[in-house]
Amino acid sequence: MEYAANDKTDQLLVKFLAGEASPAEEQEMLLWVESSEQNMHYFHQLSLLWSESSPDSPVATNENVAWVKFQAALTPRSRMIKLRWIKMAAAVIIILAGALPAYFINRSGNTIPAQIVSRSGNEVKTDTLPDNSIITLNKKTILTYPSSFAQNQRNVKLEGEAFFNITPQKTKPFTIDVGNIKVKVVGTSFNIKNSDSATEIIVSSGVVQVTRENETIELRTGEQTIITASTNKLEKNSSTDKLFNYYVSRTFVCDNTPLWKLVDKLNEAYNVHITIAKKELRALPLTVTFNEESLDTIFDILSQTLMIKVIKNGDDIVLQ
Repeated sequence: MEYAANDKTDQLLVKFLAGEASPAEEQEMLLWVESSEQNMHYFHQLSLLWSESSPDSPVATNENVAWVKFQAALTPRSRMIKLRWIKMAAAVIIILAGALPAYFINRSGNTIPAQIVSRSGNEVKTDTLPDNSIITLNKKTILTYPSSFAQNQRNVKLEGEAFFNITPQKTKPFTIDVGNIKVKVVGTSFNIKNSDSATEIIVSSGVVQVTRENETIELRTGEQTIITASTNKLEKNSSTDKLFNYYVSRTFVCDNTPLWKLVDKLNEAYNVHITIAKKELRALPLTVTFNEESLDTIFDILSQTLMIKVIKNGDDIVLQ
């Protein structure tokens, strides 16, 4: 099956990314992607464009609507900008194995891949795995993976928050260990945020399986699950929060979003301490998009839009 960037192929790929492909279509898509490196690279470009160029993509519910939105995003200018970003992201490879050899040899003489540890520190980092999957690590995140994957599986471990864009390989599932939770995929994009209090998984495109102990649920495009220590049963619901991948898209998208959610993300992104003085202000709805604006510009817009005051004292900022 040769590489061909035509509408039929694109529509099949978008149906998969929207979580609307039938099992037969998923099989056809995976065979096409795995048939050549060109096809695999093309899938990554489309998948990243899907995840980053359209704020509505996390909540797409119909592949026809998704296809129209996706085509609209593929203007010549947006193609050039997005593909340049993809190339830049793919060029940033974080390998902290130092001078260690790529493989260890165990007592039986078999080679064992070395474990690579990627740490994002105080900056957002992008890592490319041995299977060409692209992972964006939010600040203070650790991703551990082998220098080469086994023949029948791809296993990694996550501590913190990361956005995953996984290369499809139907015979080689990709599994993320997050504490006592396992997230299993074939090829898709999704966000995982793990903290001491909860683990949140949001699917941007495709399908993932989430397992804790003996219970498994399936999440599709636009769905999420939040798991805490007190969670008795795994549950899924629609993801209405479009702020989850701000560190990947470099954009804060508010769609009837309460002020407190935006404040939480601003504190993470700008390393400041913003508080809301009045309880009645927390739920004020916002519909606005901030695209790499400065914090001062964001405050000016919030002040004018919500008629609130911004009191600054160094990194301590109060909204009232």
